Amino acid sequence: MPRPAARVLTLLELLQSGGTRTVAELAERLGVDGRTVRRYVDQLIDLDVPVESVRGRYGGYRLGAGYRLPPLMLSDDEALAVLLGLVAGRRAGLMTAGRTAGETASAKIRRVLPRHLAGRLDTLLESVAFTDRPGEFASPDAGVLLTLADAVRHGRPVSMRYTGGDGRRSERTVHPYGIVAHAGRWYVTGRDPLIGEDRTFRLDRITDARALPGSFEVPADGDPARRLLSGFATAAYRYDVVVRIHGTAGQIRARLPAAVARLEEYEPAEEEEFGEGGPGEGGSGADARWWRVLVRAERLDWLPPALAALDRPFVVERPDELRDLVAAFADRLASFARRA
Repeated sequence: MPRPAARVLTLLELLQSGGTRTVAELAERLGVDGRTVRRYVDQLIDLDVPVESVRGRYGGYRLGAGYRLPPLMLSDDEALAVLLGLVAGRRAGLMTAGRTAGETASAKIRRVLPRHLAGRLDTLLESVAFTDRPGEFASPDAGVLLTLADAVRHGRPVSMRYTGGDGRRSERTVHPYGIVAHAGRWYVTGRDPLIGEDRTFRLDRITDARALPGSFEVPADGDPARRLLSGFATAAYRYDVVVRIHGTAGQIRARLPAAVARLEEYEPAEEEEFGEGGPGEGGSGADARWWRVLVRAERLDWLPPALAALDRPFVVERPDELRDLVAAFADRLASFARRA
C-alpha cells in the first residue's frame, strides 16, 4: 500500500497536469476518501505549493496560475514521450532558435533520469532509424514565433522585417491569421493591409517582429492551413497541368495532395465513352467519379509515376508534353515487364 508521502506526491503530479480536479476524482485516483484528499492538500500548502480551491458545482482543486514546480516528475512513459518528441521535432526542422535548445533540453532530461531508464531510452534512440535528414531547414527565431502567436491570439497587427526569396529586404505589416508548420518549415498566413491581399511568410525569413496598436477581424474563411496549401497549389510555375481522373477524392489525394493539386468536379458529356480500362475497373467504389485535377509544376517528370501509382483511368488535357512523357513511361514499364 502506498505511503502517505507517496500519495501526496501523486496528488501534486495530478494537479501539475493542469485543470481543476474534483475531490471525488482525486479520491478515486489516490484510493482514499475526500477528507484525506483535503488533508493532503493542506500538506502541499504547508510546503508553499499554491493549491487553489475552486467553489461551485464543478469545483475542486487546481494549482495557482504561472506556478513552476521545482521537481520535474516524469513517469517512464512521459520521459520517453518527451525525448522522442524532442528528437522528432529536431529531425523535422520544427525547433526554434537552432537545434541547441532541443539538444540541451534532451541532455537535462537524461541527466535526471534513473540509470536503468536512461540506458533503456538511449538504447531505443540508438535503434530508431529516420528517413529524413536532420537540420535540413532553417529554424525560426523563438521570439518571432512567440510574438506572432500572441498577435494571432489577440488579433493585433505585426510589423516585421522580411527577407524575400530573392534576397531583398523590406519592412512589412501583416494581420496574422495563424501559424502553420508544414514540411519542415514554419509559416504565418495573413493579410497585407498595404496591398489589401492575403500573403504567406516563412518565419525563418522574419526578423524584429513586434506587435502594433489596434486590432483586426479574422475572416470567416481564414483557416491558415487551408490558405497555405491553397497558396502552394495556385502559385505561379512553369507548367499549368490539367488531367481528368476517375476515382474518389481520397484516392486522388493519396498521390496528389492539396499542397500540389486542386480538384474540380467534372461532368463528362454523354457522348464520351470509356475505352479499355474504364472506370468500371479497379474497384474504385460507388463514390468514384470524374475529377478535373489542376497542377502547377516546374517539372513534369514526377507526374507519370504519380498517375501510374493512382491506377485509375485518366485523360491528359494539357500540356502535350505530359502526354508524351506518360507514353514513354508506359513503354519503359512494358519493356521492363517483358524481360526474362
